[in-house]
Amino acid sequence: MSSLLAPRTPAPGTPSARWSTRQLEDHAHHIRELIVEMCTGGEGGHVGGSLSLVDILVTLYFDTMRIDPERPEDPARDLFILSKGHGAIGLYATLAARGFITEEQLATYGKPGSLLSAHPTRKVSGVEMPTGSLGHGLPLGVGFALSARLKGSDRAHYVVTGDGELQEGSNWEAAMAAGAKGLDNLVAIVDRNGMQITGTTEQVLGLDPLAARFRAFGWTAHEIDGHHIGELRAALRTPPVPGRPTVIIANTVKGRGIPFIEGQTRSHYARLGEPQKKRALSALRRGRRKEIS
Repeated sequence: MSSLLAPRTPAPGTPSARWSTRQLEDHAHHIRELIVEMCTGGEGGHVGGSLSLVDILVTLYFDTMRIDPERPEDPARDLFILSKGHGAIGLYATLAARGFITEEQLATYGKPGSLLSAHPTRKVSGVEMPTGSLGHGLPLGVGFALSARLKGSDRAHYVVTGDGELQEGSNWEAAMAAGAKGLDNLVAIVDRNGMQITGTTEQVLGLDPLAARFRAFGWTAHEIDGHHIGELRAALRTPPVPGRPTVIIANTVKGRGIPFIEGQTRSHYARLGEPQKKRALSALRRGRRKEIS
């Protein structure tokens, strides 16, 4: 059985030196500003759920995954699936910061003819699968992980799900299959912001005890602060238990960094006007200065 405990040859383009935690936090701050810009005017976007997953994406793309922006189809690359496809603008901003697309392309989001739609598609460099129909990403991850093992590949597979999305039964079929097949090359990260479009997840259809549910299916489960880069790095660097898939339950805040929308269902999808944009950017910058001081 292929295991991530075995040494892996770095993919072409993988940095020889990792970014510092401070640098990763700077990337996360910049990406949140890009998200605000993309949600201003025009079509708006899924701002709340994109802001909540930024630190997860930054840690994956800048610190964890073997990827090469110059060779996005490199067969040695690790594979990432954003199952909560409505977080696309967060993914687009991260792909731009990492060099898969340009920041100039972000300005086309939501405009006629743009490759950047409300949910990600394979037309965008760095996007592995079109997603947005909730409950499909984890089953896809299981299939890719099983295929890699059968081929003798040491590729790692990362799937980010929403917590409301876990109310879909297909996720639990996938979780059962991953545990039964011993897919230790699969890591699921749950963006546990506790909110969905109609209220809190626990009000709509409770998920707790979430970690215990995954463990019952044979997974190793970690519960962390999903906005703490250090905790994310540590969890994602922890070698898997052989024969057990891993889930990281990352506790986050919907609308992270913008106090006037944090933890509110109205942040699920928003069109920001210029006054709101200035207010949001000001809040993000105050928050970053506070973190640094």
